[in-house]
Amino acid sequence: MERLPETYRRPPGSNSRSRQVKSLLRKNSLATVCEEARCPNLVHCFSRRIATFMILGSVCTRACGFCAIKTGRPIAGLDDFEGEARRVAAAAEELALKHVVVTSVTRDDLKDGGALAFCKAIEALRSLSSKPKVEVLVPDFHGNVDALAMVVRAKPDVLNHNMETVSRLYRTVRPQASYQRSLWLLSTAKEIDSGLITKTGIMLGLGEVEDEVVCLMRDCRDIDVDCFTAGQYLQPSKSHLPVVEYLSESQFSSYENHARDMGFKSYSVGPLVRSSYNAGEMFNS
Repeated sequence: MERLPETYRRPPGSNSRSRQVKSLLRKNSLATVCEEARCPNLVHCFSRRIATFMILGSVCTRACGFCAIKTGRPIAGLDDFEGEARRVAAAAEELALKHVVVTSVTRDDLKDGGALAFCKAIEALRSLSSKPKVEVLVPDFHGNVDALAMVVRAKPDVLNHNMETVSRLYRTVRPQASYQRSLWLLSTAKEIDSGLITKTGIMLGLGEVEDEVVCLMRDCRDIDVDCFTAGQYLQPSKSHLPVVEYLSESQFSSYENHARDMGFKSYSVGPLVRSSYNAGEMFNS
């Protein structure tokens, strides 16, 4: 693996605090996208007692070229949606989270794509006396409108679904996904609940050009997506897609200006920005 430019290196956080969070997660038998996807912000976030919960196991049915999460066939019959939801809520309460982000692996083996599990998690978090805000980062449910409607009607505060990359690169980056299907999900969520806050995020440095990114951003604003994030893609292993380009500070600034000018209500653009990174701050900005 090539050495990262200094711009993409985060100062170390507290390893002792990070270990405390990991211990809490293991006690509750919970996975996080922070660990499974090898997020560069892991120690920084865990040091602040922040984590993004990943439900529905740690095995994904898709094989995206950028993602470090294990791909395979989940073991049938092991899903415990209610139990997992209770454990997520217990961990969120112990961490004193005011804004909880729940995501999942993609589960194309389930008829509803895991929508019921998201609903159970939202319900469990809503039962907490601390009343945290709830953000769900959902897969595309393979275009199942009933599954999407189930999650929207569970009333998350934010519904996030990542576009990940520009249309031209989907076949390489997300071969089992569809640019139009992802736009459909974000658009349909708003049609079901016009007051819902929607959010999306992308990676940069996979070979896209600025005009393509601006087109993606415009597509998202045309369907009233509220929040937008963009960060540098970092290759998690030699078997994943290579980094085509490390963006300069001026390039990030240009995309940030586009996000502002297009009217996104909240946006975050930078080298180590990730979809759920500082999600609470974005929600309250």
